[in-house]
Amino acid sequence: MIVTTSQRADRAVKEKAASLAEAFIVPYVNRSKQPVNKLAAFYQCPVLLVSKERIELHDGTGNPFFFHPGSAMFRVKRLLSGGEDELVKVCGLQEGMSFLDCTMGPASDTITASAAVGPSGSVQAIEANPFIARIVQEGLHTWSEGPAELISAMKNVAVAAADYHEYLYTVPDRSFDVVYFDPMFEEAVDSSGIAPLRSFASYADITMEAVEQAKRIARQRVVLKDHFRSERFNQLGFEQQIRKTSKFHFGVINV
Repeated sequence: MIVTTSQRADRAVKEKAASLAEAFIVPYVNRSKQPVNKLAAFYQCPVLLVSKERIELHDGTGNPFFFHPGSAMFRVKRLLSGGEDELVKVCGLQEGMSFLDCTMGPASDTITASAAVGPSGSVQAIEANPFIARIVQEGLHTWSEGPAELISAMKNVAVAAADYHEYLYTVPDRSFDVVYFDPMFEEAVDSSGIAPLRSFASYADITMEAVEQAKRIARQRVVLKDHFRSERFNQLGFEQQIRKTSKFHFGVINV
């Protein structure tokens, strides 16, 4: 990984980029007039690009990852208008509950869950890739578009850069009402929100040990989101919730 800036970056942007490079212990490279894809090709690694507006993660293909609430925007608005959300329904989320998202990614599900549990609830999100974790964490706390409830839901999410396979062992018994897994699907589904993450995401499979730890931690249920044809539901002991019109299903273990 290298860190650089947008072209014509001011002093504040350059200082932020240098600070990020130091924090991640990676090189800071002066952007000059080089295209990002050429920097990625020359250094043979991804590029973390800092601009005044946001942080972007580039793999050199021209399709960067950056924070955007995505589908969470209309999902939260639907909840506010009295509508239903499938994740919220399956997890049984209500005001004041606690939610552990083991696979945060772009955080659409995380934000939606946070809106459902409200200011009196709590949401902890885990992300294996430290660069994604940093981009999303900053985005959650600086995004300003949308209803106040959406902004509040974002700010109420705590983010940790960690591998959930290890993190779960550090969590005390019965710490969260719901523990949630959304691993990379074994069979890909077209998604504009996920596409920029594919080259950076963790593909470590969910294990029975992780599920057992989740069952120890959860007070109410453990939930898995996966492709409707996935064998994980049966292999890991989840009761698959059939959704005839969707390519992804949820699986539930009530504890």
